Amino acid sequence: MILTQEQQDMLDGKYGKGTAYAMKIQVAIGESFDAERMVPITRAHVALSNQEADLWFCEKLLNEGAKCRVTPTVNPGFCLEFFKNRDMVAPEFADLMQRTHNAYKAIGAQLTYNCTPYIDTNVPNFGEITAFSESSATPYINAVWGARSNREGANSALCAAITGYVPEYGLLLDENRKGDILVEVQADMKNDYDYHILGMLGKKIGPGIPVFTGLPRETITKEALRNLGAELNTSGAYGMYHIEGFTPEAQTLEMAFGGKEPVRKVVLTNDDMAEILEEISLSGNRQIDFAMFGCPHFTLEEVKHIARRIEGKKLAKEMWILTSSHVKEMAVRMGLDEIIVRAGGCIVPDTCPDQPCWRHLAGKVGITESPKCAYYPQRRGIHFVIRDLDTCIEAALTGEVK
Repeated sequence: MILTQEQQDMLDGKYGKGTAYAMKIQVAIGESFDAERMVPITRAHVALSNQEADLWFCEKLLNEGAKCRVTPTVNPGFCLEFFKNRDMVAPEFADLMQRTHNAYKAIGAQLTYNCTPYIDTNVPNFGEITAFSESSATPYINAVWGARSNREGANSALCAAITGYVPEYGLLLDENRKGDILVEVQADMKNDYDYHILGMLGKKIGPGIPVFTGLPRETITKEALRNLGAELNTSGAYGMYHIEGFTPEAQTLEMAFGGKEPVRKVVLTNDDMAEILEEISLSGNRQIDFAMFGCPHFTLEEVKHIARRIEGKKLAKEMWILTSSHVKEMAVRMGLDEIIVRAGGCIVPDTCPDQPCWRHLAGKVGITESPKCAYYPQRRGIHFVIRDLDTCIEAALTGEVK
């Protein structure tokens, strides 16, 4: 790679050992992808996991003097105050979360603890070069905003934030942003939930950059786009997609494919949607123990929808709604939180379903509208029925799903 004098100085340790570590990693990534140079970034998002390896890496860089040049937003662990006050988390995990908080605060991160910063707190402009980790974030900023990021890991995104640079390869280059799979959607797309299930068909779509046709414009909300990207990266690995006539780099099919013919064509039907749901969800009539929403984090509009549905009623089962602290604060100010709490539910800020704070749910069966939410907690012995949001709300009110 050809480095500028500043980049070489970083690598040589003139900006400290921590920055040298970060630049060494960035250069190694660039060389592995045959990148010719480094380019500056203006934004970053670090998908911290609140796990020991992630914390070790951040503390190592911090202890060697590293600081972020570009302030990154960060993913959630769990809200320490909320779960400690309710005695829901073991001391060793509370300590890990506190250390994670301290390390990312000291290194210069913006402690948003939110997995959907691309919706309201860290929104890039068209063409902006960024370094975003988080499985739902990268396709959203590439596809929806037309900004540019490769599928960074938490550690490489942190290194980018520290150095202010990323190697130029992959989705940062015009030629690599063109679609190569034509995906004709013949399934009925009625609501945001349907985009969750559509995204779970990654195995049928196959590797590449899909270009979706047949999606009704009136159903393409920010929540639908969030769901599509999140599930594409649960069922496969996608840094970008296009929607004909909607996303900025796909106003026409010719534009989306760069004037070339697609490598293959895939048709997705109602039968495909039904088959994948049967594969990923518990089935049959059953009692549920809880409902969980917000993986990725729910928006204020979704919280309003739930509040309207349960106002003046009593939930038969626990309901956990995971949001950013921004959405939680808006819900409190607008009286939505009061409605939900009165019904027996909780809006939980800054928290992910794949965290040790949910130990009381081990061995239980929940209901959710998100396959991603159902996927990650399986390793903690928590299992889910997956249904549309209104069916989930009804199940929380009655205690059962059919």
